[in-house]
Amino acid sequence: MSGRRPFKELTKNFSQERKRRVAERVVALKAEMPLAELRQARERSQEDLARVLKVNQPAVAKLEKRADMYVSNLRRYIEALGGSLEITAKFPDGSVTITNFSDLDNAPEKPRARRSA
Repeated sequence: MSGRRPFKELTKNFSQERKRRVAERVVALKAEMPLAELRQARERSQEDLARVLKVNQPAVAKLEKRADMYVSNLRRYIEALGGSLEITAKFPDGSVTITNFSDLDNAPEKPRARRSA
Protein backbone atom coordinates (compact mmCIF):
# COMPACT_ATOMS: atom_id res chain seq x y z
CA MET A 1 0.00 0.00 0.00
CA SER A 2 1.35 3.43 -0.92
CA GLY A 3 0.09 5.24 2.17
CA ARG A 4 -2.15 7.52 0.12
CA ARG A 5 -5.63 8.19 1.41
CA PRO A 6 -8.45 10.34 0.08
CA PHE A 7 -8.64 13.82 1.61
CA LYS A 8 -12.13 13.12 2.96
CA GLU A 9 -10.74 10.19 4.91
CA LEU A 10 -8.00 12.38 6.38
CA THR A 11 -10.49 15.01 7.52
CA LYS A 12 -13.37 12.83 8.67
CA ASN A 13 -12.34 13.08 12.34
CA PHE A 14 -11.92 16.88 12.26
CA SER A 15 -14.15 18.86 14.60
CA GLN A 16 -16.86 21.00 13.01
CA GLU A 17 -14.86 24.10 13.97
CA ARG A 18 -11.74 22.79 12.24
CA LYS A 19 -13.74 21.81 9.14
CA ARG A 20 -15.17 25.34 9.07
CA ARG A 21 -11.66 26.86 9.31
CA VAL A 22 -10.41 24.60 6.52
CA ALA A 23 -13.37 25.60 4.31
CA GLU A 24 -12.68 29.30 4.97
CA ARG A 25 -9.02 28.83 4.09
CA VAL A 26 -9.95 27.08 0.83
CA VAL A 27 -12.18 30.01 -0.13
CA ALA A 28 -9.41 32.49 0.71
CA LEU A 29 -6.83 30.56 -1.31
CA LYS A 30 -9.16 30.36 -4.30
CA ALA A 31 -9.82 34.11 -4.12
CA GLU A 32 -6.17 35.02 -4.75
CA MET A 33 -3.79 33.15 -7.02
CA PRO A 34 -1.16 33.76 -9.68
CA LEU A 35 -2.15 33.33 -13.34
CA ALA A 36 -0.46 29.94 -13.69
CA GLU A 37 -2.35 28.57 -10.68
CA LEU A 38 -5.59 30.04 -12.01
CA ARG A 39 -5.00 28.28 -15.33
CA GLN A 40 -4.31 24.99 -13.55
CA ALA A 41 -7.38 25.40 -11.35
CA ARG A 42 -9.42 25.86 -14.55
CA GLU A 43 -7.82 22.62 -15.83
CA ARG A 44 -6.24 24.20 -18.89
CA SER A 45 -2.72 23.76 -20.24
CA GLN A 46 -0.44 26.47 -21.59
CA GLU A 47 -0.82 24.81 -24.99
CA ASP A 48 -4.63 25.12 -24.77
CA LEU A 49 -4.37 28.82 -24.02
CA ALA A 50 -1.76 29.36 -26.70
CA ARG A 51 -4.15 27.96 -29.33
CA VAL A 52 -7.01 30.19 -28.16
CA LEU A 53 -4.78 33.27 -27.91
CA LYS A 54 -3.08 32.46 -31.25
CA VAL A 55 0.41 32.60 -29.77
CA ASN A 56 3.00 29.96 -29.00
CA GLN A 57 3.24 28.15 -25.66
CA PRO A 58 6.41 29.98 -24.51
CA ALA A 59 4.51 33.29 -24.90
CA VAL A 60 1.88 32.01 -22.45
CA ALA A 61 4.60 30.92 -20.02
CA LYS A 62 6.22 34.36 -20.26
CA LEU A 63 2.89 36.12 -19.71
CA GLU A 64 2.21 34.05 -16.59
CA LYS A 65 5.54 35.15 -15.08
CA ARG A 66 5.12 38.87 -15.77
CA ALA A 67 4.45 41.19 -12.87
CA ASP A 68 3.49 44.04 -15.20
CA MET A 69 1.45 43.70 -18.39
CA TYR A 70 -1.08 45.44 -20.58
CA VAL A 71 -4.64 45.24 -19.32
CA SER A 72 -5.69 44.05 -22.79
CA ASN A 73 -3.33 41.05 -22.57
CA LEU A 74 -4.58 40.15 -19.11
CA ARG A 75 -8.17 40.45 -20.31
CA ARG A 76 -7.52 38.18 -23.31
CA TYR A 77 -5.87 35.62 -21.01
CA ILE A 78 -8.81 35.62 -18.59
CA GLU A 79 -11.32 35.38 -21.45
CA ALA A 80 -9.37 32.44 -22.90
CA LEU A 81 -10.00 30.70 -19.57
CA GLY A 82 -13.72 31.41 -19.93
CA GLY A 83 -13.89 34.36 -17.54
CA SER A 84 -14.21 38.11 -17.76
CA LEU A 85 -11.92 40.72 -16.27
CA GLU A 86 -13.24 43.42 -13.96
CA ILE A 87 -10.98 46.04 -12.44
CA THR A 88 -12.09 47.36 -9.08
CA ALA A 89 -10.57 50.13 -6.98
CA LYS A 90 -11.03 49.53 -3.26
CA PHE A 91 -11.24 52.40 -0.80
CA PRO A 92 -11.96 52.46 2.94
CA ASP A 93 -15.47 53.75 2.24
CA GLY A 94 -16.31 51.38 -0.64
CA SER A 95 -15.33 49.94 -4.01
CA VAL A 96 -15.63 51.29 -7.55
CA THR A 97 -15.54 49.22 -10.74
CA ILE A 98 -13.38 50.96 -13.35
CA THR A 99 -15.13 50.91 -16.74
CA ASN A 100 -12.42 52.43 -18.99
CA PHE A 101 -11.27 48.96 -20.02
CA SER A 102 -14.60 47.50 -21.10
CA ASP A 103 -14.28 48.59 -24.73
CA LEU A 104 -10.61 47.82 -25.36
CA ASP A 105 -11.44 45.69 -28.42
CA ASN A 106 -13.29 48.60 -30.02
CA ALA A 107 -10.50 51.11 -29.49
CA PRO A 108 -8.33 51.91 -32.52
CA GLU A 109 -4.94 50.25 -32.34
CA LYS A 110 -2.06 52.65 -31.75
CA PRO A 111 0.97 52.27 -34.02
CA ARG A 112 3.98 50.90 -32.21
CA ALA A 113 7.31 52.69 -32.30
CA ARG A 114 10.05 50.76 -34.02
CA ARG A 115 13.43 50.37 -32.45
CA SER A 116 16.43 51.08 -34.54
CA ALA A 117 19.33 48.67 -34.32
